[in-house]
Amino acid sequence: MRRRTEKSPIIAQNVSRAQRPVIVVLGTVTVMFLWAICFPLIATGLEFSSPFYFAGMRAFIAGVSLLVPCWLLGRPAPVGIDVWIMLFVVGLTVTSMGFFGMFLASEFIAPGLATVLANTQPLIAALLAYVVLSERLYSRSVIGIVLGFVGIIVVGLGANNNDDGTMAVGIIYILIGALGVAMGNVALKRLAGKVDVPTAMGWQLLIGSVPLLVLAGFMEGGQAVTWSVSFILSLVTVSLLGTSVAFVLWFWLLQYNELNRLNVFSFLTPAFGLLMGVAFFGESIGLLESIGIGLIIIGILLANVRWGR
Repeated sequence: MRRRTEKSPIIAQNVSRAQRPVIVVLGTVTVMFLWAICFPLIATGLEFSSPFYFAGMRAFIAGVSLLVPCWLLGRPAPVGIDVWIMLFVVGLTVTSMGFFGMFLASEFIAPGLATVLANTQPLIAALLAYVVLSERLYSRSVIGIVLGFVGIIVVGLGANNNDDGTMAVGIIYILIGALGVAMGNVALKRLAGKVDVPTAMGWQLLIGSVPLLVLAGFMEGGQAVTWSVSFILSLVTVSLLGTSVAFVLWFWLLQYNELNRLNVFSFLTPAFGLLMGVAFFGESIGLLESIGIGLIIIGILLANVRWGR
């Protein structure tokens, strides 16, 4: 049987049991940083492209960049109708739904704040993991989830005090994307150990790119992209580093760790995102937004950190 492939856990074969926790921490922190750079790159790219074309091209390029090397190296293709169904679920949630929310929100929200709001997905994922995967949900996790969503409301109130209300639209888009990523992470956990990691990620990205490119064709027409050096650099970087590398590394980590344990590190992504937003985009954050951001980060920590046995 090739269905449970031995090719995927490449890293696991080359590190000792003592080294694995260090590898997991370094790998997870790397993923969080790569995801944090996505919103700044998207904000830059949207100056030259409409959102659906940009999102669809990101997913398509990332998918092809994984599938071509997998084919050349002879890595095993996904096998079984149940596996393909889950790949379609992941593609339509993590990629189609996640990118839909992420790229549309970037037209209304500054990159740093967008990164914070997008990373409420671990709070949603904690609930879904409890219901679908039977992972434990402690009382402090419930408190963390409540705090996180109160934080979203506070950020929204602060945003409405500072603009004409368009940021509220962006917050809705962000939450749609976060819901998609959370649902997809649960589906990814069900695929763990059944597929070759880079091949599976390549297929789900390719599958997820189709609805985005179809929407681009119908809604944005044929004049949606102005090709420039800045746009090409943004597109290539967000496609390869922010998508291909990050997704493969994340799925590999999911195979050997509980979803909630990995999500402990998710507070790093909004922290990285805020630092980049302030440093490179001149973002200023008001009092209410600061309180809301603090509640969200505390909520993420409470919902996912295991305090003792």
